[in-house]
Amino acid sequence: MRKRKWPLRTAQAAAVLGMVGSFLLPLPAREVQAERGVVDLWKSIKPLTTVASLMNTGAHPDDEHSALLAYSSLGLGVATSSVIANRGEGGQNEIGSELGNALGVIRSRELQEASKITNVTLEMLSQDIDDPIFDFGFSKSPEETLQKWNENVAYERLIRNIRKHRPDVLIPAFLNEPSTHGHHRAINILTVKAFEDAAKPDVFPEHLKEGLKPWQVKKLYVPANKDAFTTAVPIGTYDEIYGASYVQLGEESRSMHKSQGMGRDYHEGPQDGFYKLEKAVIPVPAKEGSLFDGISFTFEDLAKEVETKGKDNKVTKDLRQLQKDADEIVNAYPRFRTVAEKVHHMLQDVRAAVKDVEASSLSDQDKADLLFRLNAKLDQLNRASAESNSVVVKVIPDTGELVRGQTAKVTVRVFNGGQVDLKNLSVKLNLPSGWQAAAKGATSFKQLGYNQTGIVEYDVTVPANADGFHPYRAPVVSAAVEYSAFDVPANVTVSPKNTVAVLPEFSVSLSPNATVLNTLKSDEPIPVTVGVRNYTPGAAQTTVSLEVPEGWNVEPKQAAVSFSQKGETKSASFTVKAPAGTSNGKYQVKAKAVRGSVTSNQSVQVIEYPHIGRTYLVSPSVLNIQAFDLGIPSELKVGYVSSGFDNIDQYLRQVGVNVTNLDANEVQFGDLSKYNTIVLGIRAYGFRPDLLASSNRLLEYVKNGGNLVVQYHKPEDKWKPELAPYPIKIGTPLIQWRVTDENSKVTMLAPDHPIFNTPNKITEQDWANWVQDRSAYNPAEWGKEYVALISNGDPGEKEFTGTFLTANYGKGTYTYSSLAWYRQIPSLVPGSFRLFVNMISLHQ
Repeated sequence: MRKRKWPLRTAQAAAVLGMVGSFLLPLPAREVQAERGVVDLWKSIKPLTTVASLMNTGAHPDDEHSALLAYSSLGLGVATSSVIANRGEGGQNEIGSELGNALGVIRSRELQEASKITNVTLEMLSQDIDDPIFDFGFSKSPEETLQKWNENVAYERLIRNIRKHRPDVLIPAFLNEPSTHGHHRAINILTVKAFEDAAKPDVFPEHLKEGLKPWQVKKLYVPANKDAFTTAVPIGTYDEIYGASYVQLGEESRSMHKSQGMGRDYHEGPQDGFYKLEKAVIPVPAKEGSLFDGISFTFEDLAKEVETKGKDNKVTKDLRQLQKDADEIVNAYPRFRTVAEKVHHMLQDVRAAVKDVEASSLSDQDKADLLFRLNAKLDQLNRASAESNSVVVKVIPDTGELVRGQTAKVTVRVFNGGQVDLKNLSVKLNLPSGWQAAAKGATSFKQLGYNQTGIVEYDVTVPANADGFHPYRAPVVSAAVEYSAFDVPANVTVSPKNTVAVLPEFSVSLSPNATVLNTLKSDEPIPVTVGVRNYTPGAAQTTVSLEVPEGWNVEPKQAAVSFSQKGETKSASFTVKAPAGTSNGKYQVKAKAVRGSVTSNQSVQVIEYPHIGRTYLVSPSVLNIQAFDLGIPSELKVGYVSSGFDNIDQYLRQVGVNVTNLDANEVQFGDLSKYNTIVLGIRAYGFRPDLLASSNRLLEYVKNGGNLVVQYHKPEDKWKPELAPYPIKIGTPLIQWRVTDENSKVTMLAPDHPIFNTPNKITEQDWANWVQDRSAYNPAEWGKEYVALISNGDPGEKEFTGTFLTANYGKGTYTYSSLAWYRQIPSLVPGSFRLFVNMISLHQ
């Protein structure tokens, strides 16, 4: 009996690389590796058995219906695509402190890795940093979402992807229901509308000029439940080859979304996913057994379609031959050599069928449909050829970090691990326009036998005007390998395993990269450290300087920095002073490093986690300064208990607050009485086990005169009402207990409370210019001992009064706030600083 748990069994399947279609991210395209053996072989040949296709649309990374995708792609072999709108920039991060665009890069990489596990083609509507289709945080309104996304832009990109992938079945991930996230509702609206519009030539007619023809999706489904559905998808089916059910494979895929805490354990056993047929342009049985009922699923089905047209018997014969070929390939599994031989026979037959379709008297529409499906099979067969012949291709650059003008070595290794000789093998590097590749030896091999490796080395030169690295663009380097087996040619394209990035000669980063100028103390200098990392190959020298606003002063004017080797990091210190009487407002300080005629004025943020590898976010070298008046009590000592998901403590230090980060030992055993205030970061109880063990200790700290500030928690963060001195119950469902309009009106219910008056007088202006959200996960119930400080809600909705609660407890004060401090303070929102300082200054 097999006792190994499914996640271990499917770890092999999870490593499968590549799929039909393109990725928009520059980490590896598929690297063929024979050691994954029969599982990868099966993944490569199963799609040959069907001509059907399915597309699932969603708003954010992790919206995909993972179990459905696993069943469709891995179980049925259907060409399955996932189209996601934005990059998740506005979400929260459970693995680090990256937010905004940096989080978008992480979530995009996670989505790519998740898609590999389910063998799904991934497309993104959002194409750029600060793209119009962005995650601006939770929205209760699809109208707001479509307005901010620029509905026409989002719709054009969705229609483009439908016409590109021509799915037979289309399924949005969510319904258009009032209780659903506005982003999810928006994608549902666009998807339902696109079902018909993608087939209309007058909708985005510019696509025709690009070769994208209108496409009529055959069936549109929406999510349903067991009480109202038309089709049940057996996602609980156990697949012996993968050693898991499809829902388990789907959850393995979801576990790649680590920044969102996704992935659950499911036991083996029957389970269904439920969908409702919303629209169809084909006859559908009264009781459906499959999403694909009524749709041509096999080559035999296609042959019957052509046959009914009463002509082109040659094409019909071709399609029936391909049906036979596909059946023979599957029946040969898992005998690699036999599979390989039959794969190459099918390759030959598909190419012949393409020619026959092109020469046929079929209508242009029928030709387009057949040619699309046949060309998709060519892509799949080339992958199956590499798997069945055990062709292992590796593209190995000497370095993944290049600068303009650099020449670096790239090695391509082609290994034959199979029992069939590879003949007429050739290697070619694919590079952007302007790049040069000089081979250092032969690039072709007459024959490569079992256990032999062909090695080709290139000197690759990056042009002086090369585009810099972009985390959402395709890899800049790949290798195209062509070969013949059984006298039939095949090819495979492979990218390096790790990111290859064109980076600035010097990464120039400012510390801090955002800070406050307190206009009550505008004469105080702002210390600025410029960190410089050398990306040039070898020793280098550069001159670093700052550009400050007119009338401001910086010392020194410039600093020389020398490096002995690539990768070395050094720093230069500057002092920036604002003139007396500087007005409240926004200011910028820019940094640059000059070497000869080359100026580097960008910062390279390295983003690296085990599950997504290394990538980068390249941004302008800018220090943003927000000037406003901020009163801070002297002698204020704050202990900060960080969950790792916010960096408010850093900003408090910048404005002069004495902040100490409290580790587990200090929380459990240290002298807490030396801190005037202790602040718990967002969701701290969920990610700091020491807090639960010390909850009574923290309440004793308050009772003895301390000031405890607790930021928002979710119920799943181990939050219990009794963790507070008087019960606080968080509202559920969470989606209904938040305020998403950052400009919504705030009423101060206790305007005379010290929190609104000392040391900063809070006015209506302090609630202006907030970003993304007002609050999240507001309390629904609380003890009568609390003072409700504000009333606030989204327009047209009932206002919350539990967003900001404070109470005396013993000699001290306990404050619970679900205001979105973690977004406001890093964004330098003046009112958030002034109010937060007041909150931590109670009793001072």
